[in-house]
Amino acid sequence: MEPLGRYRPIVDDFGAFRAACERPLPSAIRVNTIKATVERVTAALEEAGIAADPVDWHDRLFVLPEASAGGNWPYFHGWTHGQEEVSAIPATVLDPQPGERIWDACAAPGSKTTQLAALMDDRGEIVATDNNLGRISALRTNTERLGVTNVAVTHEDGRNHSLKPFGGAGYDRALVDVPCSCEGTIRKNPDALEDWSLSHVEGVAGVQKGILTRAVQVTEPGGTVVYSTCTFAPEENEAVLDHVLEAEDCELVDYDLPLTHRDGITEWDGASFDPSVTRAKRIYPHHNDTGGFFCAKLEVTG
Repeated sequence: MEPLGRYRPIVDDFGAFRAACERPLPSAIRVNTIKATVERVTAALEEAGIAADPVDWHDRLFVLPEASAGGNWPYFHGWTHGQEEVSAIPATVLDPQPGERIWDACAAPGSKTTQLAALMDDRGEIVATDNNLGRISALRTNTERLGVTNVAVTHEDGRNHSLKPFGGAGYDRALVDVPCSCEGTIRKNPDALEDWSLSHVEGVAGVQKGILTRAVQVTEPGGTVVYSTCTFAPEENEAVLDHVLEAEDCELVDYDLPLTHRDGITEWDGASFDPSVTRAKRIYPHHNDTGGFFCAKLEVTG
C-alpha cells in the first residue's frame, strides 16, 4: 500500500498535495518570551545577517528561508527555539494561563512544553510526561536552555499517569500531542514513511486512545484537552476522538485557527464517526506551505 495515495479521496487537489510533500520544509523558530522579546530577537537576527520572515498567524514565529534554526547565537542564548509552524498550533489552542496546572502527556523533546511555559509566563505548574528516557534528556536540556522553571518531569507511560506525586489534584488543561505514524513530517524527514504499515497505524492508534482517555480522566470538569498528531491517518485522528467521546465525559468544541484547513471527516474505510469530529482541523502541506497536522479541542464535562 502506498501510504499517501490512500488519502486521495479526502484531500483536495491531490497533485498539489503530493508535490508539497516532496518539497523541503523551511526552518522555523519560536521566540522564547521567557528570555527575550520579539523585537529583541528580530534585531539580533538582523545583526547576525539572518533573514527571518514573520508568520502572519502567530506573532512569535519566524521562518528562516536560508538558515538552520539552531545555528545562531540567539538560539544558544535561549532566545529562540527551533519549532516548525504547525507544531505551535496545539499549545496555542490549549491557551494555558499563568498559575494553572497543565499536563503535557507526551512532552519530550520539549518544544510544546516550553511553549506552554512561555504562554504561562513561567508561572503555575506543567507536569511533563514521557516514557522515553533518551527523549526526556532532550526535554531537560531544552527547558534549561530556555530558562523554564515551572516544569516537573515524570518518566511514565501516559496511559497510566498517576496524580499521586502531585497531591491527587486534577489538571486545568492537558496537551496530548501523541506519538504517531508521522506521515505529516515527510517534508523535513523524507524517510518518514519507509517503514510505514497499516498494522503500525492501527497499533499506535490503540496507544493514542489510551493516552487521550487518561488525559480526559485527570482533567477537571470544565477543563480543556487538546489532542494533536502529525499524521493524516483517520485511524489515528477522527477514530481516536470517536472512541474517547463514547468512553468518557467530554465533547469536542470548535475553535478559531487562522490557517487554511479542512474539517475532520466523519467516514473512512467503512467506519462512521461522531458527527462532532468535524470540529477538528486537518492541516495539509499544500495549503499553507507547512507540514501536515491534525488538532482537536475537547472540553471535559463530567
